[in-house]
Amino acid sequence: MKPIALTIAGSDPSGGAGIQADLKTFHHHGVYGMSVITLLTIQNTLGVKEVITLDAANVAAQLDAILEDIPPHAVKTGALGNARIVEKLAMRLCAARFPLVVDPVMDSSAGPPLMDENARIIFKEKIVPLAALLTPNLKEAQILSGIKVEDVASMKEAARIILALGPKAVLIKGGHLEGDATDVLYDGASFHLFPSKHIESRHTHGTGCAFSAAITAELAKGADLLKAVRTAKEFITAAILGSPGIGRGTGPVNHHGGKK
Repeated sequence: MKPIALTIAGSDPSGGAGIQADLKTFHHHGVYGMSVITLLTIQNTLGVKEVITLDAANVAAQLDAILEDIPPHAVKTGALGNARIVEKLAMRLCAARFPLVVDPVMDSSAGPPLMDENARIIFKEKIVPLAALLTPNLKEAQILSGIKVEDVASMKEAARIILALGPKAVLIKGGHLEGDATDVLYDGASFHLFPSKHIESRHTHGTGCAFSAAITAELAKGADLLKAVRTAKEFITAAILGSPGIGRGTGPVNHHGGKK
């Protein structure tokens, strides 16, 4: 059977992030992709102009329809919108038998938030503990841990704090670090560092989405977590280097693999 992955996230009409980026990334990694849409954004490379959250019952119905017919081998979440959606999803995902990659998308890089304050509280209590892997960036790690996260040492400390919330593993992304873009993976037993040279580029829209989608795709194919993260790291580095260079603002990466 062909590996199957599901993304539960928001829609980006410019194609650089969210559902669109995830499905492109799944396809590149040889995985059949499915999607549950939580919210619509009105955005382009210049920023997010508006966020329209869908009705929670409709989000839940999308997921129910998929799970009763085509069980995925791995699932990822992205922007979830509001507390009602988070509650509905938590009720359904708590009994999941597939690995769940949780990308805690809280804010857009330029525009309104993608997860409201009430949703963040419930998300932390009910979704985070379900994760096989949680993939916060530095800002999200700071919100979840309550400490300042600005270097590898503080990333490790934040990972320890976040792991205590219940996920099986935490990958803190270091794309906004000064110097090398080092990601830190912690599984409760060991730390694994994934360094790469910082790439000077304005075309980095949706890097977090594509990175977590690549990990999800590799897990769907049966890879262990360490291999999945390593493969995804290589993919996203090449995707940034091979950006198509489109848009007048922060453009997308190359979801078709870029160049190495």
